[in-house]
Amino acid sequence: MESVGSNWLYPTALLCVCGFFSNVRPSEPFLTPYLMGPDKNLTEQQVNEIFPVWTYSYVVLLFPIFLATDYLRYKPIIVLQGAALIVTWLMLLYAQGLLAMKFLEFFYGMVTASEVAYYSYIYSVVDFNMYQKVTGYCRCATLVGYTVGSITAQILVSFAEVSLFHLNVISLVCVAIGFTTSVFLPMPQKSMFFHRVKADYNGFKIKHDGSMSEEEELESASTTPLNCGLDNANSMLNDHLPEPMDSSSYTNEIMNKKPFKRICIVLVMLWKTFLQCYSSWPLLCWSAWWALSTCGYFQTVNYIQVLWERIRPFQSSQIYNGIVEAASALLGAVAAFVVGYVKISSIWSEVALLVFSLVVAVSVFLMDTLHNIWVCYVCYIVFRIIYMMLITVATFKIAANLSVELYALVFGVNTFVALVLQTLLTLIVVESSLLNLDIFGQFLAYSVYFGVVALLFLIFGVYNIVKKYRENPRPHENVSGCLNCRNEVTSKIS
Repeated sequence: MESVGSNWLYPTALLCVCGFFSNVRPSEPFLTPYLMGPDKNLTEQQVNEIFPVWTYSYVVLLFPIFLATDYLRYKPIIVLQGAALIVTWLMLLYAQGLLAMKFLEFFYGMVTASEVAYYSYIYSVVDFNMYQKVTGYCRCATLVGYTVGSITAQILVSFAEVSLFHLNVISLVCVAIGFTTSVFLPMPQKSMFFHRVKADYNGFKIKHDGSMSEEEELESASTTPLNCGLDNANSMLNDHLPEPMDSSSYTNEIMNKKPFKRICIVLVMLWKTFLQCYSSWPLLCWSAWWALSTCGYFQTVNYIQVLWERIRPFQSSQIYNGIVEAASALLGAVAAFVVGYVKISSIWSEVALLVFSLVVAVSVFLMDTLHNIWVCYVCYIVFRIIYMMLITVATFKIAANLSVELYALVFGVNTFVALVLQTLLTLIVVESSLLNLDIFGQFLAYSVYFGVVALLFLIFGVYNIVKKYRENPRPHENVSGCLNCRNEVTSKIS
């Protein structure tokens, strides 16, 4: 029988093409000027009412789509994402009014919530040995697509004087190509919880004769602390499974249950795995940074164009949103790539998080207070570079002792917590029922928020240093211990 690994090229190429065209959206860097321009004629206050709908939709849809992604085996959700992108840009082109734009943000929330399917799909159709390579290809495709879209937008606006409406037409064509490509993706035969086939028991690959190779034994050893989450989950499922535990038997058994009971079994399994994963203190700390920083990052990126529009309006002068977005994404990717080759100890990584979190807080503060578009552009580029670099470190630290099968779960939970925090931040800072700050007041609040994140990691860093100091014996104690041992041995010999 032909192995899955031999067919990695076709689905990877299709997924990369899909990811590339789905992210070539030249109109995105100029979304706020488009909404506040003559095409939509919305006010800044109305734009502030529209953007929170994306946050609320994202947080509400993330968990149901996560379950549906596993149950439907990834591809249907990728197709759904492409369809939602088409609906989003059709509404951007032809829908009018505040209510229509809020529905548009709901569909865009569906798009971002469905990203879990795009980044999980490839693991179900290629061999374990190809995971690292295909992950790099797929992420690179989305990054290159975003960069090409941003640069294209700036060139068309600055030199060809193309209208923002026609930028949206180009975006619609590109996302339609991405949607068409997704239809031709091969349908996976397995998923993490609902459809397990011939592999991935207890977080590592098992040979058909039941033994593990040396590489797989090393993989097992390196992932043992967190893979026991799957041990507990699988042992909990033994009540529902015939013995011995077999992946295909598991799939048949769970699929024969009634839908409600089937979902309950998977939810219990998810909960058991979740508790076991987050019982690790390092993973918990890094996940806390992930959630807190991603919350602030989403909020800043979501409203940065409103700030730019207030400092330098698009209709009255030339702006460079496209080139700034492209530069920040590209330089951030380079920083993320470089940091992947730098060996950082746990103590120094926490110090780096503290220092860079302070730099982020200062960057956001300068964007808010100086009211200079060039300073704002530079600070935004610095902000995105640092975030992409540090999120790469956080991803590696979390994944270091985590089996690949649990990536989507842990990263999904971290993103969900970030969205819950972002929802609270939006309700407090943006919504008219509470503070209802203007855009400059909002960015002042975000700079304070990042300062608090830096303070929290200062506390975590001090705690970790004190803990390691107490756990490691002092050098002179080791020497005296060795001398005592030598004296005891000498006396016994004599």
